[in-house]
Amino acid sequence: MGRRKKRSVFNVDGVMDFFNNVMMEKPYLPLLIPLVLMLWALEKWIFSLSNWVPLVLAVWVTVQHRNYQHRMAVEDLNKKWKRFALSSSAETPLEHCEWLNKLLIEIWSNYINPKLSLRFQSIVEKRLKRNKSRLIEKLELLEFSLGSSPPWLGLQGTRWSTFGDQQVMHLGFDWDTTDISIMLLAKVAKPFFGTAKIVINSLRIKGDLLLMPILDGKAILYSFVSTPEVRISIAFGSGGSQSLPATELPGVSSWLVKLLTDTLAKTMVEPRRQCFSLSAVDLRKKAVGGIVYVTVISGKKLSRSSLKGSPSRRQPSSGVDGLREHSDDKDLQTFVEVELGELTRRTNVRPGSSPRWDSTFNMILHDNTGIVRFHLLEHTPGRMMCDYLASCEIKMRYNTDDSTTFWAIGPDSSVIARHSEFCGKAVEMVLPFEGVNVGELAVKLVIKEWQFSDGSLSFNNLGVSSQSSLNGSSNFLSRTGRRIIVKVVEGKDLITKDKSGKCNPYVKLQYGKVLQKTKTAHSSNPKWEPSFEFDEIGDGEYLKIKCYTEEVFGDDSIGSAHISLEGLVEGSPRDVWIPLEKVNSGELRIQIEAVRIDDYEGSRGSSYSGNGWIELVLIEAKDLVAADLRGTSDPYVRVQYGNLKRRTKVMYKTLNPKWHQTLEFPDNGSSLELHVKDHNAVLPTSSIGDCVVEYQGLPPNQMADKWIPLQGVKRGEIHVQVTRKVPELEKKPSVNPDTSLTKAHQISSQMKQMMIKLQSLIDNGNLEGISTPLSELEALQDIQDEYMVQLETEQMLLLNKIKELGQEMLNSSPSLSRNSFGS
Repeated sequence: MGRRKKRSVFNVDGVMDFFNNVMMEKPYLPLLIPLVLMLWALEKWIFSLSNWVPLVLAVWVTVQHRNYQHRMAVEDLNKKWKRFALSSSAETPLEHCEWLNKLLIEIWSNYINPKLSLRFQSIVEKRLKRNKSRLIEKLELLEFSLGSSPPWLGLQGTRWSTFGDQQVMHLGFDWDTTDISIMLLAKVAKPFFGTAKIVINSLRIKGDLLLMPILDGKAILYSFVSTPEVRISIAFGSGGSQSLPATELPGVSSWLVKLLTDTLAKTMVEPRRQCFSLSAVDLRKKAVGGIVYVTVISGKKLSRSSLKGSPSRRQPSSGVDGLREHSDDKDLQTFVEVELGELTRRTNVRPGSSPRWDSTFNMILHDNTGIVRFHLLEHTPGRMMCDYLASCEIKMRYNTDDSTTFWAIGPDSSVIARHSEFCGKAVEMVLPFEGVNVGELAVKLVIKEWQFSDGSLSFNNLGVSSQSSLNGSSNFLSRTGRRIIVKVVEGKDLITKDKSGKCNPYVKLQYGKVLQKTKTAHSSNPKWEPSFEFDEIGDGEYLKIKCYTEEVFGDDSIGSAHISLEGLVEGSPRDVWIPLEKVNSGELRIQIEAVRIDDYEGSRGSSYSGNGWIELVLIEAKDLVAADLRGTSDPYVRVQYGNLKRRTKVMYKTLNPKWHQTLEFPDNGSSLELHVKDHNAVLPTSSIGDCVVEYQGLPPNQMADKWIPLQGVKRGEIHVQVTRKVPELEKKPSVNPDTSLTKAHQISSQMKQMMIKLQSLIDNGNLEGISTPLSELEALQDIQDEYMVQLETEQMLLLNKIKELGQEMLNSSPSLSRNSFGS
């Protein structure tokens, strides 16, 4: 009985395979079948002339089934013959490769070493920043050179073998060098202090390599058979005035060895493989990022028992057990989570063992390589948690000829490789799930564009750049050379955490120490369109984006992202949709443009190159954090402008202080930083937020009113007004000498009175009353400092005016100019 059921199941599967094959070979069949059936019904039930319709249909089905069986038999014989030929052919004998090492020695110093050093330097920097030791607070790579000693390849010889359908080259790898020079500058964390230079001067990596040519020789996959032997020797050097002695820090050497070993194991130990492209053309472009569309098409042969790895269910079973498992898999509900870096997206839930999702996601790359991971999860109705079933991944890399290589692990650790000659070409792959014997996932990837370090983009089907940089890499200027203008245009599909489905989103932008914030919208598809300005920093600094939604009991994060600003070119703004990370949905449309400061200020209004001053009005703050146990703070603001420092008066016991205090500084282009602090008479003052006031791009004599969110704290904003005062356009009233003298005497006498009062309180032992005169004394000191700055500004303007008048007199009087020239 079981055999009959098993045979019937097999026959049904065979019929389904035959039908699917005919559908693929005959795409017009869905249109032909209804026509034949309609004619047959007409001939059978309305008028019967002959039996030609069923006869023709039977003959056609017979011919198609015969062709199908013939084709399947040919493919099966070809597979068996290829498998037999590859498996029966003996491995090639060991071949000595002294010639290869000789050639490597000749070209190592002048060709391979500079290229590999440059390539590995960026990789090492990223790995060190992400995986710092606990003893090290900050790490900087100062020098990187692989030295003049190349690795030795195939000391015991090389040989070729076959693995499935893939040819594989085996060779030994032994790199034992004392000529390497990698220098790191480390800022050591507590309990140690200071800096130290870590020098890696010896390296040993020994293992067995596998080389696999793919795509008809266009690329090579390489990996270690097993985790190689790694040994590192380090030394400690001087790190400056506050440096550690030249002794070994505990654990640094073992940390570096573990970091290198883990990196090799996760990236290039079987079955993980790296790719080296053998492009015929080198366009000499450095890809720094890209946009890829990932489509999860469908799954096939999904089985709950096999994917969960139950050994008992993998044993050969009877037909009844097979039918039970088949019926259980009908209740299987699965979805796929797509992961690229910190960006994740999820498909909808689909039932059955062969679900079809057809979900496309916009993903962002921040390098010239990327790994797209696909995690299959089971959704059970009524449960909060989802069961992990299996996963697989695809790696991609930009090639120097403007193409892209994709590769993945195939069945039985074989190789699946595809090549896209230009952006926009779709690549489809069917991936087996790793670690299981069943289950396949069909996906499609499309590289929409590559972004290059010179600012150009490659996004059309001809593989050429849409934008070109006239200055090449020289567009990268210093911090004061360019300004970045960022416009948050709109958002879509933002997640809602409110039960009513409402979403009140706003966006925070951070670039360096500068933090900006949009207004709050009231939609899951909001539109903002505000513009923010940042001074360009360079050095690989990312623009950080955080999206929040306002709630009654605190704001919730609904996603974040980061954008590389490398390669921006003046006059070529970028308009991109950025997917939000750490959430399942949501995108923001961002427009980014780089402009020179001189050009930008000239376009906004007449820029004054002479001496002026900055007028800063500190109005108020709101929603400050509580620094005292009673739930309040005693806030004041310390303003730092270059080397100048000023402060406001202290507002006691409030989280919403109002100062209404005006400060002035000579305009020299320095950074204007605000440090909000909590005043404490006994303990040291504590910080309750910082921010930077951007004023450089303001038109002359036009006041900007800003609410600036505070950094380093959970909440808090400060309200300021800032103006760039230009004397040519607006004359500042001069100071009356009599009034100045009177005001100076008043400040001096008030400070003397406060000092006398303090002395009397100290003599009487009244320490509790010291805080009030101390704050008044600090306020008087601030007033005195402000007055001195005002006098210095007036003096500077007066001297400039005297010089201008003298020059006008010389130019207007020919006799004076001649006499001066003659003398």
